[in-house]
Amino acid sequence: MLNRELKKHVLNALQQGLRYDNRGMDEYREITVEMGISKNAEGSARVKIGGTEVLAGVKMAVEKPYPDRPNDGMLMVNVELTPLSSPDFESGPPRDDAIEIARVTDRGIRESKAIDLTKLNLVPGEKSWSVMIDLVSINDEGNLLDASALAAMAAIINTRMPGLTDKQTVDYKTHTNNKLPLNDFPVAITVFRIGDKLIVDPLLDEIEAMDARLTITSMEDGTICAMQKGGEGSFSLEQIEEMLNIAQRKAAELRSKVKR
Repeated sequence: MLNRELKKHVLNALQQGLRYDNRGMDEYREITVEMGISKNAEGSARVKIGGTEVLAGVKMAVEKPYPDRPNDGMLMVNVELTPLSSPDFESGPPRDDAIEIARVTDRGIRESKAIDLTKLNLVPGEKSWSVMIDLVSINDEGNLLDASALAAMAAIINTRMPGLTDKQTVDYKTHTNNKLPLNDFPVAITVFRIGDKLIVDPLLDEIEAMDARLTITSMEDGTICAMQKGGEGSFSLEQIEEMLNIAQRKAAELRSKVKR
């Protein structure tokens, strides 16, 4: 009953062109990106979108490549939604939404070929660099998915490769100026449908009132490389087309917040 009344209130406001914080339908809250926040990670970043805050760290390791990709490096994304960031989050195994954020972030990076994994192989079938990205929520005031995906790419861009010994083991005490081999900068934009209105960067109340959402990850040239639907509602073809246009336009805005 409470969700029904909340949805009615949010929808009535949107029908009048109003959001609780006076933003436009396709307007993000203030976005700040800090890079190099950790001395121990190979790359790191803090992303704030309004009151939502996510930390990202990249750790490099040398491991045996996957059997089906013996000449490639490896990529792994882990997401932890901490209890300190929301009373809805609890310690323990990853929640479904944490798994979804990890998969969407991973898919965007992987499908865009943002990191050239073929250049991370050291010994075919034996040794490759592994890129491990950890994402941790510090505060959740809505839109953790977009914040996490942006934080991951900011940390990747900030990454400097550690040294290697003669035996090709990692020397974490040696810091090089070598960056990861990057080809692109994918950005995830999630568009929410509430009634017949489409919005981005929702507050928590707007998320509670949503009918459906579509996360669209696009590359620097505008090519769509990944999509993920959420929620029980559906979209018309016209709405999907509008969502794609919004995502491609807003991706350029978020990308501009990261210094490269």
